[in-house]
Amino acid sequence: MVLFGATGDLARRKLLPGLFHLAVAGLMPEHYRVVGSAPAAVALGDDEFREHARDAVAEFGRSKPQGEAWEAFEATLGFGAADPEDPQPLLDAVRRAEQALGGRPRRLFHLAVPPAAFSSVVGLLGDTGLAQDARVIVEKPFGTDLPSARALNATVHAVFDESRVFRIDHFLGKESVDNILALRFANGLVEPVWNRNHISHVVIDVPESIGIEGRSRFFEGTGTFRDMIVTHLFQLMGFVAMEPPTSLRAQALRDEKEKVFQSLRALDPAHVVRGQYTGYRDEPGVDPHSDTETFVALRAELDNWRWAGVPFFLRSGKSLAEGRHLVTLGFHEPVLRMFPLDAGHGSGRRANELVIDFDDPGGITARFLAKEPGPALRLENAEMVFRYAGSYDQQFALEGYERLILDAMLGDQSLFTRADGIERLWEAATPLLDDPPPVEPYAPGSWGPDSIRRLIAPYRWSPQDPR
Repeated sequence: MVLFGATGDLARRKLLPGLFHLAVAGLMPEHYRVVGSAPAAVALGDDEFREHARDAVAEFGRSKPQGEAWEAFEATLGFGAADPEDPQPLLDAVRRAEQALGGRPRRLFHLAVPPAAFSSVVGLLGDTGLAQDARVIVEKPFGTDLPSARALNATVHAVFDESRVFRIDHFLGKESVDNILALRFANGLVEPVWNRNHISHVVIDVPESIGIEGRSRFFEGTGTFRDMIVTHLFQLMGFVAMEPPTSLRAQALRDEKEKVFQSLRALDPAHVVRGQYTGYRDEPGVDPHSDTETFVALRAELDNWRWAGVPFFLRSGKSLAEGRHLVTLGFHEPVLRMFPLDAGHGSGRRANELVIDFDDPGGITARFLAKEPGPALRLENAEMVFRYAGSYDQQFALEGYERLILDAMLGDQSLFTRADGIERLWEAATPLLDDPPPVEPYAPGSWGPDSIRRLIAPYRWSPQDPR
C-alpha cells in the first residue's frame, strides 16, 4: 500500500491509526508493506516516518503503539518521496517493499492529497507504470460541479479502469449504514412498509456542533453543500431509497443506488435554505463579504414508483446546537382517527417514526404512541430502542475508514461511489449552483435559520428540536 499525503492531517488522524487497528484485529494480509509518500520538500526518512506513525497512533488510535503488535506493524513501514519531475525515491521504496514481500504483490494507492495535487499524482502513477493492475483509493471532493467532476473522472480513467477505482466516503463505512441494508432486506416486518404508501417523509439530519476548525481556506472554496450534501447525505439517501438488489455483491448494490440518483429531480433553489453562522466572516482567512454557506437544508424528491410524492429533507451545518447522525422515517397517521388529536402530553405530536442513528456505534429507535396507565384513554409517546453499544462486543468493531480500506484491499466496491453516480448528482445540483439563494444568518449553538421550519412544514426536523 502506498499512502500519498502520508505526512498530512488525514493520514495522522485516520489512516495510520486505522491501518494499525486493522493489524491488531488480524485483518491485514499475512504479508504486507506500507510505503508513505509526500513531496520531497516535506519528505521523511524511514525511521522518521515510523516515529511519525507512532505519534499518530498514540494520539488518535484506539490500539496503542506498544508490544509485539506495534513492532510487527512498524517493521512494515517505509517512505519514498515523490515529485512529478523526480519519482525515483518512491520507485525505489516500492521496489524494496515488493522485494521484501516476494512473489507478485498487489498494489493499492491511497490518494490523501489536496485537489490541486490530484492530477499530478495520478499522472505520475501512469507515467511510471506503478498503476498497472493496481487499485486506487480517491478522497473527496469528487469535483465541485458537473464539468469538474467529468474532468476529474477523465483524469482517473486515463490511468485506472473504473473497476479499480475506490472513491471513499467514510460515512458509508459506518456499521449503522450497513445496518440500514440489514434492517430493510432481512426483516419482513420492515420491508413491506418501506414505501410511499406508508412513509410520509424522510429526514437525513447531520448537524455538527463544531465550527470550521481553522479550515477557512478549504471551506471558503467549498461550503457545506459541496462538502456534506453531495458527498455524504445524497449517498445515504441512495441507501435508504434503493430498490432491493438481486444480491449484496458490488455491482448489484451499486446499480440500485445509481438508479436512485437517476430518479432525483433537479434541485429547486426555492426549496433550499442556505445559512451562515454569525461570526463566520470574522474567522481568519474568510472574506469579510463571504457568501459561503456553513449550513444547508433542502427538500429533495425522487421520481420513481416507491417514493413518488415523499419529500426527503436533508440538513447539515457547522456550529449547531449538537452533533447528530440520524435518518428518520415518518409514517402516515392511521386513516381513522379514533383518538383525539391532542392526545398525549407536551405538543401532542403523533409519534410514528423509525429513527436510525448512524453515528458510531449507532442504534435504531421505533417511536410510537401507547396508552398511559389509568382510567382515561390518554396516549403517551413511547420508544423501543436497539443500540450497538452494550449489545455487541465493540473491541474489534471497525470505524468507517478502517472498514473501507479493508474492502479496497479485498477489491469489494460495494460501499464506494461510482463515476456515473457522482456526475448525476452534480447534474441534479446544477440549478442550485447556478442560482443559489442568499445565505441567512443564524446564531452559533442554534439549529440554523428560522426559515427551515417553513421548509419542512408540516413536519419537524427532530423531536429534540424545540421549535
